[in-house]
Amino acid sequence: MAMPTLPVRNPRTGEWDHEIPVCSAEEVASITRSLRAAQPQWVELGASGRAACLNRFADAVMAEVAPLGRALAIDTGRSTFAHFEAVKSVELIRMWAERAGPILDSLAGSGQSGQVPAVHYEHRLIPYEVVAVISPWNVPLLLAMIDSLAALSAGCAILLKPSEVTPRFVEPLQRALDTVPELAAVLRIVTGGPETGQAMIEQVDSVCFTGSVRTGRVVSQQAASCFIPAFLELGGKDPAIVLPDADIPLAARAIIRSAIGMTGQACQSLERVYCHQRIAEPFIDELLTQLKALSLTCTEDGSGDIAPLIFERQVETIQSQVDDALARGARCLLGGEPVHAGGIWYPPTLLTNVNHDMLIMQDETFGPVIPVVEYTDIEEAITLANDSSFGLSAAVFSADEAAAKSVAERLQVGAVSINDASLTGIVNDVEKNSFRFSGMGGSRMGPAGLTRFLRKRALLIQTGEPAPVQLFSDTSQEPMS
Repeated sequence: MAMPTLPVRNPRTGEWDHEIPVCSAEEVASITRSLRAAQPQWVELGASGRAACLNRFADAVMAEVAPLGRALAIDTGRSTFAHFEAVKSVELIRMWAERAGPILDSLAGSGQSGQVPAVHYEHRLIPYEVVAVISPWNVPLLLAMIDSLAALSAGCAILLKPSEVTPRFVEPLQRALDTVPELAAVLRIVTGGPETGQAMIEQVDSVCFTGSVRTGRVVSQQAASCFIPAFLELGGKDPAIVLPDADIPLAARAIIRSAIGMTGQACQSLERVYCHQRIAEPFIDELLTQLKALSLTCTEDGSGDIAPLIFERQVETIQSQVDDALARGARCLLGGEPVHAGGIWYPPTLLTNVNHDMLIMQDETFGPVIPVVEYTDIEEAITLANDSSFGLSAAVFSADEAAAKSVAERLQVGAVSINDASLTGIVNDVEKNSFRFSGMGGSRMGPAGLTRFLRKRALLIQTGEPAPVQLFSDTSQEPMS
């Protein structure tokens, strides 16, 4: 019987021109068994041995950068960023090859108990044997690698499932992987839909998931039922606060790059802007000027600034939020309706006269829409910025760095970019946590990106005499209070 498959859509043409096999629960179980068998040898290589394998893998991925970029470009409709994503993945491999050893060395410890001086201890770092990585469709390769490489560096084996929406990079990545047999034994890629992901969670020792809050909740509940940890990186509704002394062109440029640059299809995209009333008019004018200079890539040669929506159903979410805002009194100064040209493009959209009764200010949009709220008092702006169930990241713009930091300290998010936006998208070596419904578990960035995959085993060595059983004997004395 033929293996079942899933169709894959080309976002630029709108055609379903590819398909992937669906890995069954039985196949997932079999692959996981092979990973468990190979993982001890991966651990025995030590940090330096694993680093050598990763550097060979980086060389092999670099040799496949062009095919990887083409595959990513087809799936995402983005050509320049697709190449960047492929190259950035090579940099990420080399980063972990270099840094994992020193991080692991810093954690290895021994000493003497302060409570019981006769007891000495030694720590052992025990990686989770098999980690499931379920990656999203918006930045398919890089977001798969962020979790996988850190866990591999810790000594884990990886069962990776890319999104069924953007899976074409698997073929060139597998070619690179096959050149490093030691790594290929502990990094296996499976394809399929939600059922494949569910089967993975049943077999592994921990799970990393990047995606929506709705699906993340399902993943965390299944992980809890299996009694394994879940590391979740979920949605965002990132705010920007523009203080009255901000550099207006700079703030507008950074906000547009964050909100529009990837068609708004990034969790750290800015989706709410709070601008002081004193500069609101010139700020909005500057936004309009810069946004009007952008073009869609639905041209014959594919050139332009704004790529198509990757996931066709996302247009329904975007349009319903825009329509709700307009029905409630918002003004649309630019954009506001999709463009169908084979695929679906959503033009840069600027909304004013918005408030927090509107869906556009509460629900994740994941599209190129900038709603602007005017405020008169910084306390009002901070309150509004914190009026969200999300807490991924934020941005603050001010000529006074101390004032910007003062505002940033009060925002209920895991990272704040000051006089820029979405810096967490390019700064992967600085730890930060996701607040509220934006995520759960240790930081995926910085040293914690690796240490979250390790457990500590303590060897407790008694150098004196063990206590006798009489330690617990009852006496006629009154018990101590």
